[in-house]
Amino acid sequence: MAELLADTGSGPVYELGSGWGGLAIGLAKKYPNRQIVGYEVSFFPWLVSVVVKRVLGLGNLVIYRRNFLLADLSAADVFVCFLDTGNMRAISHKLSAERSRDGFLISNFFALPSFEADNVIKIDDLYTSPVYRYQLRRGIAPTG
Repeated sequence: MAELLADTGSGPVYELGSGWGGLAIGLAKKYPNRQIVGYEVSFFPWLVSVVVKRVLGLGNLVIYRRNFLLADLSAADVFVCFLDTGNMRAISHKLSAERSRDGFLISNFFALPSFEADNVIKIDDLYTSPVYRYQLRRGIAPTG
């Protein structure tokens, strides 16, 4: 995902469904000048993420125990996620209804319905998994 994040500016990156914090923590370490925000609803993964963040002293990382679908995502320049099809559909609707600024969404494996990816790479894993990057444009409706 870092390859697709490289040319997305310097604004906040939100991980939707941050799980145990591996990606959010990695991004916070790699991009110390960017704010990284994670959203996770499950208690134990959230707790582990918060503890690791504190141990590593990552001041640019915030991890909320909250459903991202109910959160205000308006400050994000970039979203990163590895969500199932249902949640991708839900975030597609949320972004279509609420997005008021340009930005990017980078998704591991699952495509964003009604949007056309501007870049797709394949990960060198067992499944040659796709990672999609979408440019989100303010005032431009999704395709399809």
